[in-house]
Amino acid sequence: MPGTEAALLGGPGQTLTDEQVTTFISDELSAAGLDGRSVCVIVPDATRSCPLPLLLKAIHATLTGKVTVLVALGTHAEMSKEDLTRHVGSDQYDVLNHEWWKPDTFADLGTISAARVEEISGDLLYDEVRVKLNRAVVEHDVALVVGPVFPHEVVGFSGGNKYFFPGVAGQEVIDLSHWLGALITSSRIIGTPGVTPVRRLIDEAAALIPAEKLALSVVVESGTSNLHAVAFGDTQSSWRAAAAVSAETHVRYLDHPVRRVVSVMPSRYSDIWTAAKGFYKVEPVVADGGEVILYAPHVTQLAAMHPEIEEIGYHCRDYFVGQWDKFRDIHWGVLAHSTHLRGEGSWDPATGEHLRVGVTLATGIPEEVVRGVNLGYTDPASFDLTQYENDPDTLVVPNAGEILHRLR
Repeated sequence: MPGTEAALLGGPGQTLTDEQVTTFISDELSAAGLDGRSVCVIVPDATRSCPLPLLLKAIHATLTGKVTVLVALGTHAEMSKEDLTRHVGSDQYDVLNHEWWKPDTFADLGTISAARVEEISGDLLYDEVRVKLNRAVVEHDVALVVGPVFPHEVVGFSGGNKYFFPGVAGQEVIDLSHWLGALITSSRIIGTPGVTPVRRLIDEAAALIPAEKLALSVVVESGTSNLHAVAFGDTQSSWRAAAAVSAETHVRYLDHPVRRVVSVMPSRYSDIWTAAKGFYKVEPVVADGGEVILYAPHVTQLAAMHPEIEEIGYHCRDYFVGQWDKFRDIHWGVLAHSTHLRGEGSWDPATGEHLRVGVTLATGIPEEVVRGVNLGYTDPASFDLTQYENDPDTLVVPNAGEILHRLR
């Protein structure tokens, strides 16, 4: 199947019915030669819009062998049993969290050499990396990725092999891939079509997976359970087909930059580690010296699983690169997250850090914590959203975090 074109249902501007989606999944999986084979179904956690219960119901109704559902947490927080049941739509499935915090979670697939990393990264990195993956994937005959494709700040467009790396991967590949994306910068890589250097690294790691790799890649109407499209094929062809639809669906173009953006963050983002997508997706349209306000009164912490961010704060790429000996031993994925939320900027030892755009939090995080990590603060209790909605210099983005905003 590698190298073939994916089967595609739907497209930009279309809305598929549940019956259409169910029939497509049944037909494609029935023809894929999966009878009696064990299948590990890798799915997103609750931070992505996706009609997962519909998709998994159709999959379980079609497959005849052992089926295990593995939630691609990356390094996000563990989902409770109740949350998992609600997330997948049933308590009858065999569902696993990706327990990335446990060493025995992983199988060692081998190494990508420093020379190969240098080639893939375009000379940005020269580091050997161990490739470790959740052993549930390699203990099944087939790995079936099921999830949405959106513009993404690290890899260009999410989906496909990204559900393996970083979705159910070990820390080594997570750190290397995210830092590579940070070196390129979020504003340059987000929504980039085709195979970016980070995507190339992820594909290189995925080639080491012994299981057959297939994907049901979906394009979701952001914030809903509606699907514009679903593609089935190997993880690369399926992703390509869905990414092409996402590029026409999840990107909003503006004619002119704006002075300010207020990103209204939905409840699926429970900390700034995830809610920072409200900045990534709008940074390209903010004027120099402008501001992005993340309005999320429900958010009460910076990063549930990554307290290191409170120690280093939020800074641009050059701040870390220019002081690499000081920061190189901190998880590179944490450094990458820091740069993604502060965006473009510069640093030098004489004049310090200069940031293109200001970032302000209107959240439940205490003011001293927010200011202590180099971000602006405003009290959410006195925040008047209507005032900003009526301000011609401000763009208010409801349900922020999935739609990329760009200048024409």
